[in-house]
Amino acid sequence: MTSLANTALPIDIEHVRFNMIEQQIRTWEVLDPTVLDLLLRVHREDFVPEQHRALAFVDMEIPLGHGETMLSPKLEARMLQALAVQPGDAILEIGTGSGYMTALLASLGRHVYSVDIVPDFTRAAAARLTASGINNVTLETGDAARGWDKHEPYDIIVLTGSVPVLSDKFQQSLKPGGRLLAIVGTAPVMQAQLITRALGGACSSVTLFETCIAPLKNAPQPQQFIF
Repeated sequence: MTSLANTALPIDIEHVRFNMIEQQIRTWEVLDPTVLDLLLRVHREDFVPEQHRALAFVDMEIPLGHGETMLSPKLEARMLQALAVQPGDAILEIGTGSGYMTALLASLGRHVYSVDIVPDFTRAAAARLTASGINNVTLETGDAARGWDKHEPYDIIVLTGSVPVLSDKFQQSLKPGGRLLAIVGTAPVMQAQLITRALGGACSSVTLFETCIAPLKNAPQPQQFIF
């Protein structure tokens, strides 16, 4: 079991970062050179809470406080690869968390609108993004588990927490040709789904892989049938 003790980052941090990419991320079928290069350039350790920075490159979810965690490096990378972010994309991120995924998305797209229900996360992410020189981001605090139409339509929507049921509002907020990535289901069975909106408005869904992550706060629940 990995210790959560407060220990220093390794001296040869670039070597450890390289090993994370080669041993965790490439082996999880993330081979897109744009994504791999980005993981070298955007420093993950700068977005990890100070007391857990030594765990920045470990294959695990890192505690953020408020009962939330930072996704594992390989899951962040796999989601980013699936979204195929383009330079002109307007992106909605549900669940800012540490701000690291926000930084990755903003480094590839035109603008990121990121929403989190926890004000502390919004404030901390703002400081980290500013320190990293990333300014094409709008951070907002609110409950977006059922959608966030404030800046729609979006080219990309990504949910960083799971939902037992995916609200139709997210699909409706996509531009034609837009992509939505959500992890849908309840523990222990969840699937990462990539939903694409066609030019005519119809949506198609592809299951990418199975995983299991914490749910979004206030995520919609399946209807309960009473007999």
